[in-house]
Amino acid sequence: MAIVYDSYRHDPASTGLPLLVAGHPARTVAWRGAAAVSAAQFLAHVQQVAAELPSAAAAVNLCEDRYAFLVAFCAIALRGQANLLPSSRQPQAVAEVMAAHPGSYALGELVLDPAPPGYRRMPALDAPAADGETPAPLIPAEQVVAIGYTSGSTGVPKAYPKTWRSFHASNAGNMRALRAIVGPRFDVVATVPPQHMYGMETSVLLPLLGDVGVHAARPFFPADVADALAQTRGPRVLVITPIHLRALIESGVALPPLAAMVSATAPMPAELAATAEQRFGAPLLEVFGSTETCVIASRRAAADEPWTLYDGVRLHPQPDGTLVDAPQLAQPIALADIVALQDEGRRFRLCGRHADLLEIAGKRASLGDLTRRLLAVPGVRDGVVFQLDGDAIGVKRIAALAVAPGLDEQTILEALRVSIEPVFLPRPLRLIDSLPRNETGKLPRAALMELIGR
Repeated sequence: MAIVYDSYRHDPASTGLPLLVAGHPARTVAWRGAAAVSAAQFLAHVQQVAAELPSAAAAVNLCEDRYAFLVAFCAIALRGQANLLPSSRQPQAVAEVMAAHPGSYALGELVLDPAPPGYRRMPALDAPAADGETPAPLIPAEQVVAIGYTSGSTGVPKAYPKTWRSFHASNAGNMRALRAIVGPRFDVVATVPPQHMYGMETSVLLPLLGDVGVHAARPFFPADVADALAQTRGPRVLVITPIHLRALIESGVALPPLAAMVSATAPMPAELAATAEQRFGAPLLEVFGSTETCVIASRRAAADEPWTLYDGVRLHPQPDGTLVDAPQLAQPIALADIVALQDEGRRFRLCGRHADLLEIAGKRASLGDLTRRLLAVPGVRDGVVFQLDGDAIGVKRIAALAVAPGLDEQTILEALRVSIEPVFLPRPLRLIDSLPRNETGKLPRAALMELIGR
């Protein structure tokens, strides 16, 4: 006999929601290498770790291995605590989050040097699966199970609590979108860390709340991506970012058959999406969301389609952004993105972020569009256009960083003159070896300012 996990047995009137809600106890929750981990075995590991955790309100989940993260996430939640998810796992970012939550501790599977205060190592996961038929434990629906922090790409990271109910609601939209392409059951390989909200939704919530298995690795190099995919059963879904996808294509590596690809964290160029679909023979689903809202819409990027909102999501354009109303939100949240609604509000096009819109000498542009034009210059492998803080008289100059071996600044500027108004040409424009992207490919503003010398 084994543990029962059946979403249809859950009483909607209950104040709790089950830790696992889909599939048979023998169904695969994760892949550790080529070894499948069943739901029954997974829950035994969760209960093993939960029994050893200290009393606290919150813990920083620093696990590198995705399976260890998944176990730690559930163990922390089972103890009634919140998983703290800093914008990065750098010591300073971890220290700042822990300082904001006095009495918190950190949990991980690796030996860290230096280690955060109160750091605890995960035990060896060796608990056997339970015998007998017992229900999966319930988590209070309104318990804050995670506190995600924004990336800091537009300033100081901000905290956004997530309840177990809100995670169930946001996962429902992602599951419907993927099932429409892949079917009811699939395996996930993700290149993004689970600490990021995109990684949380695609590589933690999907295997917990759907008939989905996730590979424990976070492959970085193309050959590692191929190996991880080969170790799963399939249908296979590759969760990736535009930067990782471009490297995968340029490597020429052969991948096992894919059922779908999913991308987020940065705009996906339609040309790159089309190349990826042709190269790997699978549709690419781009999802739109944020730490504040979780995923709220998706589209086929290769067709440059408008975004289609998930069920129950409504957008309300504002002068300085957009108000988002969604099933996973206790109250509407304002985003800085400017949208144009279509099809009676069911779809939308992005018009840029309020902070990215520029108006100089009566002319208008957006930093996102300027960055796309920089990346379109032949020989530019990576780059970003951003606005500096105001100088002594309040003028905010436009700057750019570019990775372009073999080119010089003047050549790039001359190429940009063809498509950009002179007032929007970036000055300064600096060539660097690589951009300071974080684990998900985003660019913290503080790092950009340091490179530009501000």
